[in-house]
Amino acid sequence: MLLDWNSFLTHYQALNGNSVIFSILKQAKLVENDGSRYVFQCGNLGMKQYLDGKRPEIEESLYQFTKKRLTLVFEVKEKKQKNKIADNHLPILEFQTDREALAKKAGLQTRFTFDNFAVSPSNHIAHAAAQSVAKSPGHTYNPLFIYGDVGVGKTHLSQAVANRIFEGNMNKKILYCSSEQFTNDLVECIREKNTQRLRKKYRSLDILLIDDVQFIAGKNYVQEEFYHTFNTIVQNGGQVILTSDRPPKEIKELESRLSSRFSGGLIIDMQKPDYELRTAILLIKARERNIDIDTAAAGKIAEKVKDSRELEGALLKLLTLSLSSGAQSNHISMESTVDELKRRDDRIRKKISPVDVIKTVSAYYGLKPSQIKGDSRKSDFVRGRQVVMYLLREVMRLKLDEVAFILNRRDHTTVIHGSGKINSLRLRDPLFRDEINNITESLGLST
Repeated sequence: MLLDWNSFLTHYQALNGNSVIFSILKQAKLVENDGSRYVFQCGNLGMKQYLDGKRPEIEESLYQFTKKRLTLVFEVKEKKQKNKIADNHLPILEFQTDREALAKKAGLQTRFTFDNFAVSPSNHIAHAAAQSVAKSPGHTYNPLFIYGDVGVGKTHLSQAVANRIFEGNMNKKILYCSSEQFTNDLVECIREKNTQRLRKKYRSLDILLIDDVQFIAGKNYVQEEFYHTFNTIVQNGGQVILTSDRPPKEIKELESRLSSRFSGGLIIDMQKPDYELRTAILLIKARERNIDIDTAAAGKIAEKVKDSRELEGALLKLLTLSLSSGAQSNHISMESTVDELKRRDDRIRKKISPVDVIKTVSAYYGLKPSQIKGDSRKSDFVRGRQVVMYLLREVMRLKLDEVAFILNRRDHTTVIHGSGKINSLRLRDPLFRDEINNITESLGLST
């Protein structure tokens, strides 16, 4: 009996809980099998290398699932040029064009799908909730309220829901817009003395997605109109999906009736992507752009670049440098990655002044800059002062006499002692190491 790969993937995710491997495995395409040997095509070399490293683990899970020893092969094949489309295929082409046009009109980006959304413990609950809404819009969680910092994937996930619904029924009336666009539409309709046009546009929708809904707070008439729009859509069986940078109860000047409505569905927090998730995001983005990247290089980028929105920019910068150096393929090596990340750190250091470091450390420990630069031997002051010494010396690479001058020290021996003490404590104490990492990340630096 042939392996049911989709059933295995479901079993594997439930058994192991490693959502990163699961997310990448889903992208591998089964191209050949003989009952004992299964060949999968990977989108790029980085994806292949990652899965090759996990192959023993996956094959062992397969054995537990099938009670048979199966061999997995992961390979990368160059894309073949498509033959000219025959006349009898034109309706399909027209369907795709129509679909893209309708998606664009709805404000959707077709690249935002569940298939290319990397999942990890930081977002797997939000991912599961979004998939549930996509299967049963208007019934499961209404509204679905997703909140989190910039760049965690809120827009991607909300649009993935709409794109999945759109795939199943192109007749659904779907609209994605920002709260600013909703506000501008309302202002324009008021100016034209035609608010009925706004109500016709929004209240007849099957699916409404509003990004950054926190910005309607404090705007009384906008909140009034949105409240009735929200109610009408929900009462008619439609689905509302909202994103914000904070939960409803923390949005200041948001009317209580709206806060209550928003809290009536499911409120999901999306955390910042961890290292594994950032690595998976890079591999997915590389596959989308047909870029080969070493797995180790992707991991190195993920270590240094903490903002998920900067990951694609870093990837494209490395590709550009690789091609400009005469490379004949879209390959990013570990060597070129290390070189560019070092240059990136140097650029960041040049933009940050010692004053920025002193202010950041002062704020973190609840001190004043004058206390950092003063002579007091109070333990809290000394600790903050030594942290500044460490950052200026070891992270920003300033000279010893420069650090001494900035902190009003008589000579550089104090700097050597203070910096060394912080470095030693950082190596011994994981909690203190986290403190230093938090400070350096807030500065945009890396240790």
